[in-house]
Amino acid sequence: MEGKDQAMNSKQKKDKSSKAERRALQEAQRAAKAAAKAEGNKASGTATSVNVKSAKAAKAPQKVDNTSVAASEKKGGDRPSEKDRKKDVPHPRMQYDDKSRVEKAKRRAVVNQTEARNRVELFRHLPQYEHGSQLPDLEAKFFQLDPVHPSVYKVGLQYLSGDISGGNARCIAMLQAFQDAIRDYTVPSEKTLVRDLTAKISSYVSFLIECRPLSISMGNAIRFLKSQIAKLPLTLSESESKSSLQSDIENFIYEKIILADKAIVEHAVTKIRDGDVLLTYGSSSAVEMILLHAYELGKQFRVVVVDSRPRLRGKLLLRRLVEKGLSCTYTHINAVSYIMQEVTRVFLGASSVLSNGTVYSGVGTACVAMVAHSFHVPVIVCCEAFKFHERVQLDSICSNELGDPDAISKVSGREDVNDLDAWANTENLQLLNLIYDATPSDYVSMIVTDYGMVDRFVLLEFWDICLYFPVTVKSADRRLSRQILAMHSS
Repeated sequence: MEGKDQAMNSKQKKDKSSKAERRALQEAQRAAKAAAKAEGNKASGTATSVNVKSAKAAKAPQKVDNTSVAASEKKGGDRPSEKDRKKDVPHPRMQYDDKSRVEKAKRRAVVNQTEARNRVELFRHLPQYEHGSQLPDLEAKFFQLDPVHPSVYKVGLQYLSGDISGGNARCIAMLQAFQDAIRDYTVPSEKTLVRDLTAKISSYVSFLIECRPLSISMGNAIRFLKSQIAKLPLTLSESESKSSLQSDIENFIYEKIILADKAIVEHAVTKIRDGDVLLTYGSSSAVEMILLHAYELGKQFRVVVVDSRPRLRGKLLLRRLVEKGLSCTYTHINAVSYIMQEVTRVFLGASSVLSNGTVYSGVGTACVAMVAHSFHVPVIVCCEAFKFHERVQLDSICSNELGDPDAISKVSGREDVNDLDAWANTENLQLLNLIYDATPSDYVSMIVTDYGMVDRFVLLEFWDICLYFPVTVKSADRRLSRQILAMHSS
Protein backbone atom coordinates (compact mmCIF):
# COMPACT_ATOMS: atom_id res chain seq x y z
CA MET A 1 0.00 0.00 0.00
CA GLU A 2 2.82 2.35 0.87
CA GLY A 3 4.43 1.66 -2.52
CA LYS A 4 1.21 2.55 -4.26
CA ASP A 5 0.92 5.84 -2.30
CA GLN A 6 4.47 6.81 -3.20
CA ALA A 7 3.76 6.09 -6.89
CA MET A 8 0.60 8.23 -6.81
CA ASN A 9 2.44 11.13 -5.13
CA SER A 10 5.26 11.01 -7.70
CA LYS A 11 2.74 10.98 -10.53
CA GLN A 12 0.95 14.07 -9.13
CA LYS A 13 4.28 15.87 -8.75
CA LYS A 14 5.16 14.96 -12.35
CA ASP A 15 1.82 16.32 -13.60
CA LYS A 16 2.31 19.52 -11.60
CA SER A 17 5.82 19.93 -12.97
CA SER A 18 4.68 19.33 -16.54
CA LYS A 19 1.92 21.95 -16.12
CA ALA A 20 4.49 24.38 -14.79
CA GLU A 21 6.73 23.69 -17.77
CA ARG A 22 3.88 24.27 -20.20
CA ARG A 23 2.94 27.49 -18.40
CA ALA A 24 6.56 28.65 -18.58
CA LEU A 25 6.66 27.73 -22.25
CA GLN A 26 3.53 29.79 -22.97
CA GLU A 27 4.88 32.77 -21.04
CA ALA A 28 8.16 32.55 -22.94
CA GLN A 29 6.32 32.48 -26.26
CA ARG A 30 4.24 35.52 -25.27
CA ALA A 31 7.36 37.37 -24.22
CA ALA A 32 9.08 36.48 -27.49
CA LYS A 33 6.14 37.73 -29.55
CA ALA A 34 5.93 40.97 -27.58
CA ALA A 35 9.65 41.55 -27.96
CA ALA A 36 9.45 40.82 -31.69
CA LYS A 37 6.74 43.42 -32.13
CA ALA A 38 8.58 46.01 -30.04
CA GLU A 39 12.12 45.57 -31.28
CA GLY A 40 11.75 43.79 -34.64
CA ASN A 41 15.02 42.10 -35.45
CA LYS A 42 16.07 42.06 -31.76
CA ALA A 43 13.39 39.50 -30.97
CA SER A 44 15.80 36.58 -30.89
CA GLY A 45 18.08 38.36 -28.42
CA THR A 46 15.16 39.23 -26.16
CA ALA A 47 13.84 35.69 -26.29
CA THR A 48 17.14 34.16 -25.22
CA SER A 49 17.27 36.45 -22.16
CA VAL A 50 14.06 34.91 -20.79
CA ASN A 51 14.77 32.28 -18.09
CA VAL A 52 13.32 28.95 -19.21
CA LYS A 53 13.56 25.90 -16.98
CA SER A 54 13.37 23.10 -19.54
CA ALA A 55 15.14 22.53 -22.86
CA LYS A 56 11.82 22.36 -24.72
CA ALA A 57 10.84 25.76 -23.41
CA ALA A 58 14.10 27.19 -24.69
CA LYS A 59 13.77 25.63 -28.16
CA ALA A 60 10.16 26.59 -28.81
CA PRO A 61 10.52 30.41 -28.84
CA GLN A 62 13.69 30.07 -30.91
CA LYS A 63 11.73 28.11 -33.49
CA VAL A 64 9.01 30.72 -33.53
CA ASP A 65 11.56 33.49 -34.03
CA ASN A 66 13.31 31.63 -36.85
CA THR A 67 10.08 31.01 -38.71
CA SER A 68 9.03 34.64 -38.34
CA VAL A 69 12.41 35.87 -39.58
CA ALA A 70 12.32 33.41 -42.49
CA ALA A 71 8.82 34.52 -43.37
CA SER A 72 9.86 38.17 -43.29
CA GLU A 73 12.90 37.44 -45.45
CA LYS A 74 10.75 35.55 -47.94
CA LYS A 75 8.23 38.36 -47.96
CA GLY A 76 10.92 40.96 -48.54
CA GLY A 77 12.66 38.89 -51.21
CA ASP A 78 9.57 38.17 -53.28
CA ARG A 79 8.24 41.71 -53.43
CA PRO A 80 10.16 44.97 -53.95
CA SER A 81 10.05 47.63 -51.29
CA GLU A 82 7.39 50.31 -51.31
CA LYS A 83 10.00 52.93 -52.22
CA ASP A 84 11.15 50.94 -55.28
CA ARG A 85 7.57 50.37 -56.42
CA LYS A 86 6.85 54.10 -56.25
CA LYS A 87 9.84 54.78 -58.49
CA ASP A 88 8.50 52.45 -61.19
CA VAL A 89 5.01 53.98 -61.22
CA PRO A 90 4.86 57.23 -63.25
CA HIS A 91 3.32 60.29 -61.65
CA PRO A 92 -0.31 60.77 -62.70
CA ARG A 93 -1.03 63.74 -64.92
CA MET A 94 -2.95 66.61 -63.42
CA GLN A 95 -6.71 66.13 -63.81
CA TYR A 96 -8.37 69.53 -63.85
CA ASP A 97 -11.78 68.13 -62.95
CA ASP A 98 -10.41 67.25 -59.49
CA LYS A 99 -11.40 70.32 -57.46
CA SER A 100 -9.12 69.68 -54.47
CA ARG A 101 -6.00 69.26 -56.61
CA VAL A 102 -6.91 72.28 -58.71
CA GLU A 103 -7.23 74.45 -55.58
CA LYS A 104 -3.80 73.32 -54.37
CA ALA A 105 -2.31 74.08 -57.77
CA LYS A 106 -3.87 77.56 -57.74
CA ARG A 107 -2.26 78.38 -54.39
CA ARG A 108 1.18 77.44 -55.73
CA ALA A 109 0.67 79.06 -59.14
CA VAL A 110 2.71 82.03 -60.27
CA VAL A 111 0.50 82.92 -63.25
CA ASN A 112 -3.04 84.00 -62.38
CA GLN A 113 -5.39 81.87 -64.47
CA THR A 114 -9.10 82.58 -64.88
CA GLU A 115 -11.20 79.53 -65.66
CA ALA A 116 -13.26 79.70 -68.81
CA ARG A 117 -16.98 80.07 -68.30
CA ASN A 118 -18.11 77.90 -71.21
CA ARG A 119 -16.02 74.79 -70.62
CA VAL A 120 -16.25 71.81 -72.96
CA GLU A 121 -17.53 68.92 -70.84
CA LEU A 122 -15.63 66.23 -72.73
CA PHE A 123 -12.34 67.99 -71.97
CA ARG A 124 -12.93 69.07 -68.37
CA HIS A 125 -9.87 67.06 -67.30
CA LEU A 126 -7.70 69.48 -69.32
CA PRO A 127 -6.96 73.10 -68.28
CA GLN A 128 -9.43 75.54 -69.83
CA TYR A 129 -8.58 79.15 -69.04
CA GLU A 130 -9.52 82.51 -70.46
CA HIS A 131 -6.73 83.75 -72.70
CA GLY A 132 -5.42 87.29 -72.86
CA SER A 133 -5.08 88.18 -69.16
CA GLN A 134 -2.08 86.02 -68.22
CA LEU A 135 0.62 87.89 -70.15
CA PRO A 136 0.05 91.40 -68.68
CA ASP A 137 -0.19 89.94 -65.18
CA LEU A 138 3.04 87.99 -65.60
CA GLU A 139 4.87 90.99 -67.02
CA ALA A 140 3.85 93.04 -63.97
CA LYS A 141 5.39 90.42 -61.66
CA PHE A 142 8.84 90.49 -63.25
CA PHE A 143 10.61 92.02 -60.22
CA GLN A 144 8.57 90.04 -57.69
CA LEU A 145 9.46 86.49 -58.77
CA ASP A 146 12.75 85.90 -56.97
CA PRO A 147 12.79 82.06 -57.31
CA VAL A 148 12.45 82.20 -61.12
CA HIS A 149 15.64 82.89 -63.07
CA PRO A 150 15.31 85.79 -65.56
CA SER A 151 16.16 83.55 -68.54
CA VAL A 152 13.47 81.05 -67.54
CA TYR A 153 11.06 83.94 -67.00
CA LYS A 154 11.80 85.28 -70.48
CA VAL A 155 11.20 81.89 -72.10
CA GLY A 156 7.91 81.55 -70.20
CA LEU A 157 6.77 84.92 -71.54
CA GLN A 158 7.69 83.85 -75.07
CA TYR A 159 5.70 80.62 -74.64
CA LEU A 160 2.72 82.56 -73.37
CA SER A 161 2.80 85.15 -76.16
CA GLY A 162 3.38 82.54 -78.89
CA ASP A 163 6.74 83.95 -80.02
CA ILE A 164 8.25 80.46 -79.64
CA SER A 165 5.89 77.77 -80.88
CA GLY A 166 7.75 74.96 -82.66
CA GLY A 167 8.54 71.73 -80.81
CA ASN A 168 12.31 71.86 -81.33
CA ALA A 169 12.41 75.63 -80.83
CA ARG A 170 10.61 75.36 -77.49
CA CYS A 171 12.90 72.56 -76.33
CA ILE A 172 16.09 74.40 -77.31
CA ALA A 173 14.91 77.65 -75.67
CA MET A 174 14.09 75.80 -72.45
CA LEU A 175 17.45 74.02 -72.30
CA GLN A 176 19.37 77.22 -73.01
CA ALA A 177 17.45 78.96 -70.21
CA PHE A 178 18.41 76.11 -67.87
CA GLN A 179 22.02 76.60 -68.97
CA ASP A 180 21.90 80.24 -67.86
CA ALA A 181 20.24 79.28 -64.58
CA ILE A 182 22.91 76.66 -63.84
CA ARG A 183 25.68 79.13 -64.67
CA ASP A 184 24.33 81.63 -62.12
CA TYR A 185 23.48 78.99 -59.51
CA THR A 186 25.27 78.80 -56.16
CA VAL A 187 24.79 76.03 -53.61
CA PRO A 188 23.17 77.34 -50.40
CA SER A 189 24.83 76.59 -47.09
CA GLU A 190 23.92 73.27 -45.44
CA LYS A 191 22.53 71.94 -48.76
CA THR A 192 23.87 69.63 -51.44
CA LEU A 193 24.08 70.58 -55.10
CA VAL A 194 22.27 67.51 -56.40
CA ARG A 195 19.15 67.89 -54.28
CA ASP A 196 18.91 71.67 -54.30
CA LEU A 197 19.55 72.05 -58.04
CA THR A 198 17.01 69.32 -58.84
CA ALA A 199 14.44 71.20 -56.77
CA LYS A 200 15.33 74.42 -58.60
CA ILE A 201 14.86 72.79 -62.01
CA SER A 202 11.52 71.36 -60.87
CA SER A 203 10.32 74.82 -59.84
CA TYR A 204 11.38 76.23 -63.22
CA VAL A 205 9.51 73.43 -64.99
CA SER A 206 6.37 74.16 -62.96
CA PHE A 207 6.57 77.80 -64.00
CA LEU A 208 6.94 76.89 -67.69
CA ILE A 209 3.98 74.51 -67.45
CA GLU A 210 1.84 77.37 -66.13
CA CYS A 211 2.82 79.43 -69.17
CA ARG A 212 2.12 76.58 -71.59
CA PRO A 213 1.92 72.78 -71.13
CA LEU A 214 5.16 71.04 -72.03
CA SER A 215 5.47 68.90 -75.13
CA ILE A 216 6.47 65.25 -74.81
CA SER A 217 9.95 65.92 -76.19
CA MET A 218 10.49 68.65 -73.59
CA GLY A 219 9.61 66.15 -70.87
CA ASN A 220 12.25 63.77 -72.23
CA ALA A 221 14.84 66.56 -72.20
CA ILE A 222 13.98 67.44 -68.59
CA ARG A 223 14.36 63.82 -67.51
CA PHE A 224 17.74 63.72 -69.23
CA LEU A 225 18.91 66.82 -67.36
CA LYS A 226 17.72 65.53 -63.99
CA SER A 227 19.44 62.19 -64.57
CA GLN A 228 22.69 63.99 -65.37
CA ILE A 229 22.36 65.98 -62.14
CA ALA A 230 21.81 62.78 -60.16
CA LYS A 231 24.90 61.17 -61.74
CA LEU A 232 27.27 63.96 -60.66
CA PRO A 233 30.17 62.54 -58.61
CA LEU A 234 30.45 63.85 -55.07
CA THR A 235 34.14 64.51 -55.61
CA LEU A 236 33.48 67.28 -58.15
CA SER A 237 33.57 70.87 -57.00
CA GLU A 238 30.67 73.25 -57.55
CA SER A 239 32.25 74.93 -60.57
CA GLU A 240 33.18 71.58 -62.15
CA SER A 241 29.66 70.24 -61.64
CA LYS A 242 28.11 73.32 -63.21
CA SER A 243 30.43 73.23 -66.22
CA SER A 244 29.74 69.51 -66.65
CA LEU A 245 25.97 70.08 -66.70
CA GLN A 246 26.28 72.97 -69.14
CA SER A 247 28.36 70.76 -71.43
CA ASP A 248 25.76 67.97 -71.18
CA ILE A 249 22.99 70.37 -72.21
CA GLU A 250 25.06 71.66 -75.13
CA ASN A 251 25.79 68.12 -76.32
CA PHE A 252 22.12 67.17 -76.03
CA ILE A 253 21.05 70.11 -78.20
CA TYR A 254 23.75 69.44 -80.78
CA GLU A 255 23.47 65.66 -81.02
CA LYS A 256 19.78 64.98 -80.37
CA ILE A 257 18.33 67.92 -82.31
CA ILE A 258 20.79 69.57 -84.73
CA LEU A 259 22.72 66.51 -85.89
CA ALA A 260 19.57 64.41 -85.69
CA ASP A 261 17.82 66.70 -88.17
CA LYS A 262 20.80 66.46 -90.53
CA ALA A 263 20.67 62.67 -90.35
CA ILE A 264 16.93 62.70 -91.03
CA VAL A 265 17.52 64.89 -94.09
CA GLU A 266 20.15 62.48 -95.42
CA HIS A 267 17.76 59.54 -95.08
CA ALA A 268 14.55 61.18 -96.27
CA VAL A 269 16.00 62.87 -99.35
CA THR A 270 16.55 59.43 -100.89
CA LYS A 271 12.76 59.01 -101.05
CA ILE A 272 12.32 62.03 -103.35
CA ARG A 273 12.46 61.42 -107.09
CA ASP A 274 12.25 63.68 -110.12
CA GLY A 275 8.67 64.55 -111.02
CA ASP A 276 7.29 63.93 -107.51
CA VAL A 277 4.46 65.98 -106.06
CA LEU A 278 5.18 66.22 -102.33
CA LEU A 279 2.50 67.23 -99.86
CA THR A 280 3.21 68.55 -96.38
CA TYR A 281 0.92 69.86 -93.67
CA GLY A 282 1.54 72.89 -91.49
CA SER A 283 5.15 73.80 -90.86
CA SER A 284 7.74 71.26 -89.75
CA SER A 285 11.38 72.31 -89.47
CA ALA A 286 12.59 68.81 -90.39
CA VAL A 287 10.36 68.62 -93.48
CA GLU A 288 11.46 72.11 -94.54
CA MET A 289 15.13 71.07 -94.34
CA ILE A 290 14.38 67.96 -96.41
CA LEU A 291 12.66 69.93 -99.17
CA LEU A 292 15.40 72.56 -99.33
CA HIS A 293 18.18 69.96 -99.41
CA ALA A 294 16.45 68.00 -102.19
CA TYR A 295 16.11 71.22 -104.18
CA GLU A 296 19.81 71.99 -103.67
CA LEU A 297 20.66 68.53 -105.04
CA GLY A 298 18.89 69.47 -108.28
CA LYS A 299 15.85 67.24 -107.94
CA GLN A 300 12.76 68.38 -109.84
CA PHE A 301 9.57 68.23 -107.77
CA ARG A 302 6.58 70.29 -106.70
CA VAL A 303 5.41 70.99 -103.16
CA VAL A 304 1.80 71.19 -101.96
CA VAL A 305 1.47 73.02 -98.63
CA VAL A 306 -1.76 72.20 -96.79
CA ASP A 307 -2.74 74.61 -94.05
CA SER A 308 -5.52 75.06 -91.50
CA ARG A 309 -6.93 77.75 -89.26
CA PRO A 310 -6.44 79.30 -86.82
CA ARG A 311 -2.63 79.33 -86.71
CA LEU A 312 -2.00 79.09 -90.48
CA ARG A 313 1.61 78.03 -89.93
CA GLY A 314 1.78 76.74 -93.50
CA LYS A 315 1.91 80.33 -94.76
CA LEU A 316 5.29 80.84 -93.12
CA LEU A 317 6.63 77.63 -94.68
CA LEU A 318 5.20 78.61 -98.07
CA ARG A 319 6.89 82.01 -97.94
CA ARG A 320 10.30 80.51 -97.12
CA LEU A 321 10.06 77.84 -99.83
CA VAL A 322 9.01 80.32 -102.51
CA GLU A 323 11.89 82.63 -101.57
CA LYS A 324 14.29 79.73 -102.22
CA GLY A 325 12.77 79.13 -105.66
CA LEU A 326 10.67 76.00 -105.07
CA SER A 327 7.46 75.45 -107.05
CA CYS A 328 4.61 75.40 -104.51
CA THR A 329 0.84 75.07 -104.30
CA TYR A 330 -1.07 76.32 -101.26
CA THR A 331 -4.45 75.01 -100.10
CA HIS A 332 -6.49 74.51 -96.96
CA ILE A 333 -7.23 71.21 -95.27
CA ASN A 334 -10.85 71.19 -96.42
CA ALA A 335 -9.56 70.63 -100.00
CA VAL A 336 -7.05 67.90 -99.13
CA SER A 337 -9.16 65.13 -100.68
CA TYR A 338 -9.17 67.01 -104.00
CA ILE A 339 -5.46 67.82 -104.12
CA MET A 340 -4.46 64.33 -102.95
CA GLN A 341 -5.28 62.90 -106.38
CA GLU A 342 -2.06 64.33 -107.84
CA VAL A 343 0.23 63.76 -104.83
CA THR A 344 2.90 61.04 -104.92
CA ARG A 345 4.35 61.37 -101.39
CA VAL A 346 3.29 62.93 -98.08
CA PHE A 347 5.92 64.25 -95.66
CA LEU A 348 4.74 65.08 -92.14
CA GLY A 349 6.39 66.27 -88.95
CA ALA A 350 5.66 64.88 -85.49
CA SER A 351 5.66 66.10 -81.93
CA SER A 352 6.19 62.56 -80.65
CA VAL A 353 5.98 58.89 -81.57
CA LEU A 354 4.40 56.74 -78.87
CA SER A 355 5.21 53.15 -78.00
CA ASN A 356 2.16 51.73 -79.80
CA GLY A 357 3.19 53.48 -83.03
CA THR A 358 0.76 56.38 -82.67
CA VAL A 359 2.07 59.64 -84.14
CA TYR A 360 1.28 62.60 -81.87
CA SER A 361 1.37 65.77 -83.94
CA GLY A 362 -0.45 69.01 -84.74
CA VAL A 363 -4.21 68.80 -85.12
CA GLY A 364 -5.13 67.92 -88.70
CA THR A 365 -2.22 65.53 -89.21
CA ALA A 366 -4.44 62.49 -88.70
CA CYS A 367 -6.92 63.78 -91.29
CA VAL A 368 -4.18 64.26 -93.90
CA ALA A 369 -2.71 60.80 -93.18
CA MET A 370 -6.09 59.08 -93.45
CA VAL A 371 -6.92 60.78 -96.75
CA ALA A 372 -3.50 59.82 -98.14
CA HIS A 373 -4.03 56.23 -97.00
CA SER A 374 -7.37 56.07 -98.79
CA PHE A 375 -5.65 57.26 -102.00
CA HIS A 376 -2.78 54.77 -101.51
CA VAL A 377 -0.23 57.58 -101.16
CA PRO A 378 2.79 56.79 -98.94
CA VAL A 379 2.89 58.78 -95.68
CA ILE A 380 6.41 59.48 -94.39
CA VAL A 381 6.71 60.90 -90.87
CA CYS A 382 9.94 62.66 -89.83
CA CYS A 383 10.68 62.56 -86.11
CA GLU A 384 13.86 62.77 -84.02
CA ALA A 385 14.57 59.80 -81.77
CA PHE A 386 14.52 61.86 -78.57
CA LYS A 387 10.82 62.49 -79.20
CA PHE A 388 9.96 58.80 -78.83
CA HIS A 389 8.01 58.11 -75.65
CA GLU A 390 6.85 54.97 -73.83
CA ARG A 391 3.33 56.35 -73.38
CA VAL A 392 0.41 54.58 -75.06
CA GLN A 393 -2.37 56.79 -76.41
CA LEU A 394 -5.37 55.69 -78.45
CA ASP A 395 -7.21 58.98 -78.92
CA SER A 396 -6.84 62.76 -78.73
CA ILE A 397 -9.10 63.18 -75.70
CA CYS A 398 -7.25 61.71 -72.72
CA SER A 399 -4.21 63.94 -73.25
CA ASN A 400 -4.09 67.09 -75.33
CA GLU A 401 -3.61 70.85 -75.19
CA LEU A 402 -6.37 73.39 -75.65
CA GLY A 403 -5.71 76.63 -77.47
CA ASP A 404 -7.46 79.96 -77.33
CA PRO A 405 -11.12 79.45 -78.37
CA ASP A 406 -11.32 83.08 -79.52
CA ALA A 407 -8.78 82.25 -82.23
CA ILE A 408 -11.31 80.13 -84.14
CA SER A 409 -14.13 82.65 -83.73
CA LYS A 410 -12.27 85.28 -85.74
CA VAL A 411 -10.95 85.24 -89.30
CA SER A 412 -7.78 87.23 -89.92
CA GLY A 413 -8.30 89.97 -92.50
CA ARG A 414 -12.09 89.60 -92.40
CA GLU A 415 -13.49 92.09 -89.91
CA ASP A 416 -16.94 91.62 -91.42
CA VAL A 417 -17.04 88.05 -90.10
CA ASN A 418 -18.19 88.83 -86.55
CA ASP A 419 -21.04 86.41 -85.91
CA LEU A 420 -19.23 84.80 -82.95
CA ASP A 421 -17.91 87.92 -81.27
CA ALA A 422 -20.19 87.46 -78.24
CA TRP A 423 -20.04 83.66 -78.13
CA ALA A 424 -18.90 83.62 -74.49
CA ASN A 425 -22.26 85.07 -73.40
CA THR A 426 -24.13 82.11 -74.90
CA GLU A 427 -24.38 79.40 -72.25
CA ASN A 428 -25.06 76.53 -74.66
CA LEU A 429 -22.13 77.33 -76.98
CA GLN A 430 -18.59 76.07 -76.39
CA LEU A 431 -15.69 76.52 -78.81
CA LEU A 432 -12.97 73.87 -78.90
CA ASN A 433 -9.48 74.61 -80.24
CA LEU A 434 -7.36 71.46 -80.03
CA ILE A 435 -3.61 71.72 -80.56
CA TYR A 436 -2.69 68.06 -81.17
CA ASP A 437 -4.19 64.86 -82.51
CA ALA A 438 -3.18 61.20 -82.59
CA THR A 439 -2.57 59.36 -85.87
CA PRO A 440 -2.77 55.53 -85.66
CA SER A 441 0.20 53.62 -87.02
CA ASP A 442 -2.02 51.98 -89.66
CA TYR A 443 -2.01 55.24 -91.62
CA VAL A 444 1.78 55.74 -91.49
CA SER A 445 3.92 54.08 -94.16
CA MET A 446 7.36 54.94 -92.78
CA ILE A 447 9.01 56.88 -89.96
CA VAL A 448 12.34 58.57 -90.65
CA THR A 449 14.54 59.14 -87.59
CA ASP A 450 18.18 59.92 -86.97
CA TYR A 451 18.76 56.17 -86.59
CA GLY A 452 17.34 55.33 -90.00
CA MET A 453 14.07 54.69 -91.84
CA VAL A 454 11.58 52.38 -90.18
CA ASP A 455 8.64 50.61 -91.75
CA ARG A 456 5.53 50.62 -89.61
CA PHE A 457 5.60 46.81 -89.34
CA VAL A 458 8.92 46.90 -87.44
CA LEU A 459 8.13 50.10 -85.57
CA LEU A 460 7.71 48.43 -82.17
CA GLU A 461 11.08 46.66 -82.47
CA PHE A 462 12.71 49.92 -83.51
CA TRP A 463 11.13 51.70 -80.55
CA ASP A 464 12.92 49.22 -78.28
CA ILE A 465 16.19 50.14 -80.02
CA CYS A 466 15.61 53.84 -79.33
CA LEU A 467 14.87 53.04 -75.70
CA TYR A 468 17.64 50.57 -74.87
CA PHE A 469 20.48 51.55 -77.24
CA PRO A 470 21.62 55.08 -76.31
CA VAL A 471 23.47 55.71 -79.58
CA THR A 472 24.13 59.17 -80.96
CA VAL A 473 24.01 60.33 -84.54
CA LYS A 474 27.71 60.57 -85.19
CA SER A 475 29.05 58.70 -88.19
CA ALA A 476 30.33 55.63 -86.35
CA ASP A 477 27.20 55.36 -84.25
CA ARG A 478 25.02 55.75 -87.32
CA ARG A 479 26.70 52.72 -88.88
CA LEU A 480 26.08 50.77 -85.68
CA SER A 481 22.44 51.83 -85.54
CA ARG A 482 21.94 50.76 -89.17
CA GLN A 483 23.39 47.35 -88.37
CA ILE A 484 21.08 46.99 -85.38
CA LEU A 485 18.10 48.07 -87.48
CA ALA A 486 18.98 45.59 -90.23
CA MET A 487 19.28 42.85 -87.63
CA HIS A 488 15.82 43.59 -86.24
CA SER A 489 14.26 44.03 -89.68
CA SER A 490 15.49 40.67 -90.99
